[in-house]
Amino acid sequence: MQAITVGQEWLTVQRRAPVKTALYMIGLLMILFSVSLLPPIAVAWWYDGYQVVMPFAEAMGAMLALGLLCWLPVCRFKADLRNRDGFVVVVMFWFLLSLFGSLPFMLVEHPHMRLVDAVFETVSGLTTTGATILSGLDTLPKAILYYRAQLNFLGGMGIVVLAVALLPMLGIGGMQLYKAETPGPMKDEKLTPRITETAKNLWYIYAGLNVICTLSFWAAGMNFFDALCHSFATLALGGFSTHDASIGYFQSPAIELIAGVFSLVAAVNFALFFLAWRSRSLKAVFRDAEFKFCMGVMGGIIAATCLYLYHSGKFPLWDSIYHGFFQAASIITDNGLTAAGYPADWPFVVPLLLLLGSFFGGCVGSTCGGIKAFRFLLLFKQSWREIQLLIRPSAQITVKVGNRPMADRVMQAVWGFYFLYILSYCFFSLALATTGVDLVTAFGSVAGCLNNMGVGLGTTASNFAPLNDTATWLLTLSMLLGRLEVFPLLLLFVPGFWN
Repeated sequence: MQAITVGQEWLTVQRRAPVKTALYMIGLLMILFSVSLLPPIAVAWWYDGYQVVMPFAEAMGAMLALGLLCWLPVCRFKADLRNRDGFVVVVMFWFLLSLFGSLPFMLVEHPHMRLVDAVFETVSGLTTTGATILSGLDTLPKAILYYRAQLNFLGGMGIVVLAVALLPMLGIGGMQLYKAETPGPMKDEKLTPRITETAKNLWYIYAGLNVICTLSFWAAGMNFFDALCHSFATLALGGFSTHDASIGYFQSPAIELIAGVFSLVAAVNFALFFLAWRSRSLKAVFRDAEFKFCMGVMGGIIAATCLYLYHSGKFPLWDSIYHGFFQAASIITDNGLTAAGYPADWPFVVPLLLLLGSFFGGCVGSTCGGIKAFRFLLLFKQSWREIQLLIRPSAQITVKVGNRPMADRVMQAVWGFYFLYILSYCFFSLALATTGVDLVTAFGSVAGCLNNMGVGLGTTASNFAPLNDTATWLLTLSMLLGRLEVFPLLLLFVPGFWN
């Protein structure tokens, strides 16, 4: 009888532990994120005045209060993260951050957004989608413009990966968070023996590239504020600009070329940059099979875009080259910065081609969205394997990437992800169509949000404001689904996950 009682108590403790772990982690993460509102407060104080400082201060206070409310009751609890806890924490944190991160947009007198619009804008920034409901960006407070750019910056490498680098300072490991946050087959790859060092190194590289990009934009003619905000948008492949006309506002071939080059840089696996830095050689980058496949596909789409723009008579030769290069690089990598009246004033076949290219995305371990080049490479090799097996049914053919054979488990996961991704795209497109929008707008808008690319078609070609509230909520959910790469979010709806 006593053994049964002890067993029941043990089960009760086990059931409570995940709840305490989630509260502990969510509390700490919210406290950490509240500190990130200090830079927007400084920008508001410098440029905008007291009226804009206070809304950011109030939002910071609300985030800090929630964090302390979650953390203090369990502050003495020793958090032991399991894989399941990592998924729960990541998803809960993204939803809470999307809600509380929208407070500055609602509290500031201008633009003073409604909840649905503010959450959409916040999620778009954190997921590095770049879809916006705002217009009149040139007249908005500088603090709001900077805050949007900072959301891109933090979402770029994954705000939870940043937390993984910081939480060990508080005595908490983070491998489970890293696995839940990191996309695709890179989940189990560690560049260094300690996951903390891995996250730190990736963030050092990310921050360093942002510095270089900022200086490049500044040298090309932007003022420092615009250069900083656009570097955040470019390296994060987020697409939030400080002007309604986006990059087109500057009417500068040099700026477009810089933005296009850094978009392609951001589409490369950041682990390759670390290996190149450690070995003091770029061989690790250029030998990578995924990198070569990704750049080959992107190069083909960019070349096709430039040629079509010239032969269609849209632009002269030089304009076709730099407009085509920038715009194709921006859309394929799911950046979403635009120029020269894209997409409304361009031949329809080009936006359609680039919209399809946005599903491709970039390399695994980059800041881009989409399905990722590595998965497409595996799907291509598997399809070619099936063709060969039709010719020689008894042959033993292994799918390899470089000289590395791929396990059947990896191939099954890729096929499963591809099916769920396309199924999600069809579901959200049809759901959006039921809200009353036309099919071009429905399919184009969902592609822009699910791929975290941010540029739609039809009525959302320049702005997502024309959509009704139901459509806006649907697209907000699709952005989160795309950013978390389907599985972590869907797992929470599987009954067996909670057993």
